[in-house]
Amino acid sequence: MCVKDTYRHKGLRRQLIETLKKKGIRDQRVLSAMANLPRHFFLEKAFEEWAYQDKAFPIGNSQTISQPYTVAYQTILLDIKKRDRVLEVGTGSGYQAAILAMIGARVYTIERQELLHKRSKQLLEDLGLEGVRTYHRDGYKGLPEFAPFDKIIVTAGAPSVPEALLKQLEVGGILVIPVGDVNQKMYKIVRESKDRYSETILDDFRFVPFLKGVTKE
Repeated sequence: MCVKDTYRHKGLRRQLIETLKKKGIRDQRVLSAMANLPRHFFLEKAFEEWAYQDKAFPIGNSQTISQPYTVAYQTILLDIKKRDRVLEVGTGSGYQAAILAMIGARVYTIERQELLHKRSKQLLEDLGLEGVRTYHRDGYKGLPEFAPFDKIIVTAGAPSVPEALLKQLEVGGILVIPVGDVNQKMYKIVRESKDRYSETILDDFRFVPFLKGVTKE
């Protein structure tokens, strides 16, 4: 990986962390991971100068890297414990998966677009993040062969909550998913028992749409 992490980049990350604190992000593990992970590694060179603004940016294939605040918000809702098995639906750039791994999760991440899958897989390997497994699969189907998961995170806007993902959640586990069409509400769903779930509907967000199937290069 030829991209460098300079003193300037590190200074810009410190500024980003201060911005996130002002917006109410307090979880020190999440802030520390975001302070240490070079976000510009996950962006095209053209966007490097803006990598540490609290904004989403395009990463190709009509996809985006989420706004840092959104990444922190979803991560905190998951309440990650050391060695939690986490299913991420929507690898995208790989940034969210990297943050989860850095705070101790064992991450299984799915990307439906083959080109993005290959890029993020290579980058995560280059970063030496051994706690992440990547898959080119249909996120609506999850990864039943590795279920149940302690936590599940969806990083695209779903019109409704996929039944397959609910079934792949461990009892006591948490699913965090944005639900809605153009704009979404963030849902936190807890599996209370085999047949019972509780849900909390939280703030408004805007994600790219959660699509079915897979695409080839």
